[in-house]
Amino acid sequence: MRLEDSVNVVKKVGAERTKKFNKLGIFTVLDLIEHFPRDYNDRSSFRKTDEIVLNEENCVKGVVSCKPELFSKGKFQIVKAKINDNNGSFEAVWFNQPYLRNSLKVGGEYIFTGKAVLRYNTIQIESPDFEAWGDKELLSTGRIVPVYSSTSGLSQKVFRSIIKSVLESVSSEIEEFIPEKIRKKYGLCERKFAVFNIHFPESDESFFAARKRLVFEELFLLQTKLLQVKGFMKKKECGACVENFDVLPIKNSLPFMLTDAQENVLMEILSDFKCNFAMNRLVQGDVGSGKTAVAMIAAYVMANNGFQTVVMAPTDVLAGQHFESFSKIFVKLGMKCVLLSGGLKKSEKRRAYESIELGNADIIIGTHAVIQDAVKYNNLGLVITDEQHRFGVRQREALAKKGDNPHVMVMTATPIPRTLALILYGDLDISVIDKLPPGRQKIDTLFVDSSYYERIFCFIGKEIDKGRQIYIICPTIEETEKGDLKAVEKYTEKLKEDVFPNYRVECVHGKFKTDYKNYIMEEFALGNIDILVSTTVIEVGINVPNASVMLVENAERFGLAQLHQLRGRVGRGSEKSYCILVSDSKNKVARERMKIMTKSADGFVISEKDLNLRGPGDFFGTRQHGVPELKIANLYKDIDVLRIVQKASAELYADDPFLQKDENKKLAQEIERFFNRQSE
Repeated sequence: MRLEDSVNVVKKVGAERTKKFNKLGIFTVLDLIEHFPRDYNDRSSFRKTDEIVLNEENCVKGVVSCKPELFSKGKFQIVKAKINDNNGSFEAVWFNQPYLRNSLKVGGEYIFTGKAVLRYNTIQIESPDFEAWGDKELLSTGRIVPVYSSTSGLSQKVFRSIIKSVLESVSSEIEEFIPEKIRKKYGLCERKFAVFNIHFPESDESFFAARKRLVFEELFLLQTKLLQVKGFMKKKECGACVENFDVLPIKNSLPFMLTDAQENVLMEILSDFKCNFAMNRLVQGDVGSGKTAVAMIAAYVMANNGFQTVVMAPTDVLAGQHFESFSKIFVKLGMKCVLLSGGLKKSEKRRAYESIELGNADIIIGTHAVIQDAVKYNNLGLVITDEQHRFGVRQREALAKKGDNPHVMVMTATPIPRTLALILYGDLDISVIDKLPPGRQKIDTLFVDSSYYERIFCFIGKEIDKGRQIYIICPTIEETEKGDLKAVEKYTEKLKEDVFPNYRVECVHGKFKTDYKNYIMEEFALGNIDILVSTTVIEVGINVPNASVMLVENAERFGLAQLHQLRGRVGRGSEKSYCILVSDSKNKVARERMKIMTKSADGFVISEKDLNLRGPGDFFGTRQHGVPELKIANLYKDIDVLRIVQKASAELYADDPFLQKDENKKLAQEIERFFNRQSE
């Protein structure tokens, strides 16, 4: 058996079990041994029968005193076995597993593990795991026992048995790839020891050593690769040579002064432009921090030096809004902006293509339409992608390939703690606009339950009467079977007919055709709709300064970072704005998350809290960022290991950037396997 073999070569894994393993993402033998436990049960201590604790899991060693009996009770078939030790007795009971009657031998000594209850004045252990006490190594009792993420038809007992068998079969195949000097420096055990002890720990110390090694390994592979990518990007000579850095004309054209935070980020960008190598920079900034103004100045510098800039936005609406805001500034400066989005007519697209190819367009703004083959750039110098998490990595790469190694600037309003950003955007230099412009309206955030609806709707009516507009966000498009979630379409009907019959209420969601979706959003932006009921399709890309209330239904269904983005849709004008979070959830964590929203307006603080409460798996989909899925490392809980790894990777990269030395060749192969496996 080899690691790359299909899982169906494993003993006791037939066609049906192969399907079940595939459902869990296990296709090869290697996938199987890297399906690490999600938890552990400590069953290493035995209790005597007179020490059994009711309503707790107990691990008891005893002898089967008589042949197990099989009873039928309604739909149930019940197997009962009487178990004795020198201190007393109990009954082991199983439901609908009649075959177990013949699995226990009279006089045989076994270990039973399960929850103890008192029934008919008799102590029973219900549905216990059991194993014979003898020479055979115990897997499910009498030790620290692994618990795996599984699926119907794959019991924990089966999982443990199969993985133990496979580990013994492929022991010689598990090779070391982290160089010895790195292992010694950072106190890492060997990989074979780590893989065996993460599944079946010999002791607490063995488990911690195994986990430390495997977490380090996973983050090390990831970080080393990202450093290589970053190093490669930095060595790409940029075709956009900038000589004129005069930014006063555009600064004077802006209706506001830049904040110190914006100035600092702008200096970092201009410093990149002075180098001969292509910039590859992430600009992080909270909602309303002024990323767009910095992007405008960067585009102006490019245009002033004879180069085109392309700005790629995730939605037609956001592209249209960028086009309007850029045009207001650049027309005064004698520069031309062109819009290129899916909603344009053929004749409009053709004119845009010609203008871009001839070099008449200085700034090109659009959706993914800007990377289509039909678009030929004249002299592309800068690529700006807005809300990077909405684009696949390949889309970003395709855009960068449109010119002669243009500078790349990525903007995101999704606040990510810096250490995590180094992983998610490891190939980018990172800039943060960490202060909001003065005068930005504070948004009052309230957390209430559904008993407040009458007051909420009354308040919304008063706001509309003042001339304001309202967002209402629902978690689903259509009603669920339980009917426990607000659904956009049904809720809109209710609001129109029963609650706000005298106001203009419309809805929008992702299943609408693009043209209609854009039409509704534009109508709302023009003030022709009072209440817009929506899914999170409006999370990014709509700027309506007149909107003063954001009402989020079933708020517990959204991540904090997402709620913060939604809240950022209001408070954009001069009027007082409000965010109302409605949830009837009694879940302690959910309620704590809602309270965090009422206490903090800082996106970075909120993202830290979100990570702490929910973990990174819920906070962001790493696959969206082109980062491999992590099997054991937790980017929040293992932050200390991550810092050590970043140091170790930097040292290795400084010594042997592309791992060409003999001692690093196995590591290089493992990095490629790690990344290739994730993209399959």
